[in-house]
Amino acid sequence: MIDQRVLHKAVADGVIDDKQAERITTIAAEIEADGADRGDATEVPARTPAEASLPRDPESVRLVRGFADIFVTIGIALVVGPAIYFGYLQFADKGMVAAVVGAGAWLLAEYFTRIRLMALPSIVLLVVFAGAAAVFFLDLVGGLPALAAILTGIAVALYYRRFRVPIAVAAGVATLVALVVSVAAMVAPELTGANIRWLLLACGLGVFALAMRFDMSDPERLTRRTDIAFWLHVLAAPLMVHTVLTGVPDGAPDGLAIDDAIRVLAMFAAIGLVSVVIDRRSFLVAGLAYAGFAFRSLLGDAGMSSSSIFFTTLLILGALILALSIGWTMLRRILMSLVPQKLAERLPPTRIVHAGAGPAGAGS
Repeated sequence: MIDQRVLHKAVADGVIDDKQAERITTIAAEIEADGADRGDATEVPARTPAEASLPRDPESVRLVRGFADIFVTIGIALVVGPAIYFGYLQFADKGMVAAVVGAGAWLLAEYFTRIRLMALPSIVLLVVFAGAAAVFFLDLVGGLPALAAILTGIAVALYYRRFRVPIAVAAGVATLVALVVSVAAMVAPELTGANIRWLLLACGLGVFALAMRFDMSDPERLTRRTDIAFWLHVLAAPLMVHTVLTGVPDGAPDGLAIDDAIRVLAMFAAIGLVSVVIDRRSFLVAGLAYAGFAFRSLLGDAGMSSSSIFFTTLLILGALILALSIGWTMLRRILMSLVPQKLAERLPPTRIVHAGAGPAGAGS
């Protein structure tokens, strides 16, 4: 099978496009299958029994390819923190410090992203760059957050054009959401304040629709589009669930009222069903903190101690995650049988999990 890193590098360098990469992957899979059927081990590398019996993860996210990723990320964190501190001591200007940090992140990305193709450091450097750009432009334009959002979005777009880091698309969309909210607050502050929850919901639905466009263009999840969709789902879920929390009165420091907690859990359940249908655990996990907040509120009304509430909430969330992990495939088959055929064809196919396989790489 062709190494996916080679294809991603080829797409990033403009040698081939996403559709061609997807077709090459499909052809390679067909050749591998044909070779296995013929018993032709000389042309197609054989897979171990464990590897052959394990289904491919449809939500394989390129986060860490080895400990080197973690090692470099630690180094980045250890450099960025002191750089901000000493930069502020030197310049006493947060805009200047942000410019230096952003430029440093770009230079590091030239090596660790473009040359080394390291996943986790690339994500961290993008977050550092986007944050630095936002601080720099906010400081530059003063009281014009909408203009700062536009300039930050342009900077992130240039970063993506240069480095093709999938999370950069989500970062750019996040600046667009900030721009929409800022413009609405400037044009109609009272109306926006009274209807902020619906504005956030509309933004969340828009981000979700964009994520699904990337997802449905690559149902087998073989190209960079699936990584872009992953991060967009991570952004969409909190925007949608936060719609409920924006209706909570300010005087509720101990948690949500029972009605509000039930509304949050109902939306979380709806997001869970959608997550199963579209086969995106990231969409569900992004709303997990809100579900924990709701459970905490309900347990608080039961008169439990704060320690018991905390650990019981963790226990409930953990049990929920494990139950979904065990029943995900079966539940998805049931739900997919209810989905219209045309829509089902554009979603990832249901996959059968074979029993009896050990962990990949395990053996005597």
